[in-house]
Amino acid sequence: MGVWDQLTNDVKDLEELAELFSANHDEDGQQQELKEKLTKLSEQFKKLEFNVLFAGPHDASNAILSLHAGTGGVDAMDWASMLLRMYLRFCERHGFTAKIIDETPGAEAGIKSVTLEITGRFAYGWLKSEAGVHRLVRISPFDAEKMRHTSFALAEVLPEIIETDDNSIIKEEDLKIDVFRSGGSGGQSVNTTDSAVRITHLPTGIMVKCQNERSQLQNRNLALKVLKAKLAVYYEERASKNLEEIKGEHRRAEWGNQARSYVLAPYRLVKDHRTEYETADTDRVLDGEIDDFVEKFLRFKIEK
Repeated sequence: MGVWDQLTNDVKDLEELAELFSANHDEDGQQQELKEKLTKLSEQFKKLEFNVLFAGPHDASNAILSLHAGTGGVDAMDWASMLLRMYLRFCERHGFTAKIIDETPGAEAGIKSVTLEITGRFAYGWLKSEAGVHRLVRISPFDAEKMRHTSFALAEVLPEIIETDDNSIIKEEDLKIDVFRSGGSGGQSVNTTDSAVRITHLPTGIMVKCQNERSQLQNRNLALKVLKAKLAVYYEERASKNLEEIKGEHRRAEWGNQARSYVLAPYRLVKDHRTEYETADTDRVLDGEIDDFVEKFLRFKIEK
């Protein structure tokens, strides 16, 4: 028997029990028993209902999350690092494993870009809501006059594609592979050997790189994994003209394109411009508690 059938039967049994108690002049103890059973069934229903939201073809997959600093200079690079922390905390709370596979630090502070491999069941389903431009308004810590600044960062979310011989989308002759010396952190052996890898897919011009592993082979394998995800999106867009379903519309990280705004001054508010959901608890959101935003987005997509 399926879980939904079992829940339906349990609800029917509870209805019969309620009618029986009513006919026998229900006592307080029996009312309490009914309330406890109803609460338990309600919790089961909410859990099953939420799982239905992860019905997309890639929702159960691992995810590849990339963050790019946009308009805003050093503030935007600092904002990208704040978003990185937010998503790392989110992954920690949900038991996902997050691994940085490529990172370009900012010249003064923060990061110019970073790519994460996020492993865990339904990682993509949870994180696909985050694709888009994220806007921050705050008193800039980099402004001596303490003026309010607006900065932007772009989040790209891709599902990890498990490639087999039957669905191979990469041909070796279509790849241009370059190796170079890593410029990121990782220890002496990373920075003094040509361990970083850049792969260009010649037919499409799509380029990915990975430099955070010590081994050139590890960097190559991770770069290929990201390339497969990007190519899957590219070909799906060509076939269906509906990239938004898997990745979200491509947006420039600047004014007018934001999916979500985070205002820290002169008031505090986080608002998703797609669902209109908002909260004043900015600290909780920036600490990785974005579940409410995710659920509102998933329901919005289904209703839409």
